[in-house]
Amino acid sequence: MAMISVDKLNLTFGAGSDANQVLHDVCFEVGAGEAFGLVGESGSGKTTVLRCLAGQYNHWLGTLAIDGETLGRRLDYARCRKVQMVFQDPYGSLHPRHTVETALAEPLAIHGIGDRSARIDAILTKVGLPTSFRWRYPHQLSGGQRQRVAIARALILEPRILLLDEPTSALDVSVQAEILNLLADLRVRDGLTYLLVTHDLGVVAHLCDRVAVMQQGRIVDLLDTAGIVGCNPEHPYTRMLVEASRHYSREMAADGAARPAVADLAA
Repeated sequence: MAMISVDKLNLTFGAGSDANQVLHDVCFEVGAGEAFGLVGESGSGKTTVLRCLAGQYNHWLGTLAIDGETLGRRLDYARCRKVQMVFQDPYGSLHPRHTVETALAEPLAIHGIGDRSARIDAILTKVGLPTSFRWRYPHQLSGGQRQRVAIARALILEPRILLLDEPTSALDVSVQAEILNLLADLRVRDGLTYLLVTHDLGVVAHLCDRVAVMQQGRIVDLLDTAGIVGCNPEHPYTRMLVEASRHYSREMAADGAARPAVADLAA
């Protein structure tokens, strides 16, 4: 059974002569424990798919299912416990006047989960941050540290699925591989399922098992990422993306992605 199932997903903004259909019969499935990528240029509809699954848009047509359960239009507590989202920009996704502790305690309070202090310490450790960071504000953190906090906030409810909206694109190049390695480690350790949105096939090749290529609201190709660099896809848009990524290799990413020690992160 698929962990995520998207069948004939359509979405239109506006009505009448102002109607703009942004998704056209999008279909794919993501297995349990799989990392699946959606790749395409800006405006291709990939983030819109995530927002439908996350409950941010509720006027879609088609069928969405999580772990075999068909999703309704209304976002409920059970769905939030099962699916969480990590946003693109850690500078904007964290409240500037809230400490890390406040950001991490809020979802626990909303869902009535106790033992909050111990849970906050545990999740900070899991994402590679010192527990002393719980007292810091976002402006006291680097971009990579902020994104680790954002990942911790998504994981603190122990979801089974993470929706990742270009989680490294707002970060310095030197930090991007660290975050990708963290996500890869968390997926293996906790058995998580990922749906990753990006415009970069190199990121997909590093983290994902399969990738769907989107253009103008449609899926135009489905590829196995193990052979991305050497494949010769039929669709011209996919060929362009693959050609741009031929210099990339998993080994190169691994060599350049040494993880900093927790003591270094505190500096």
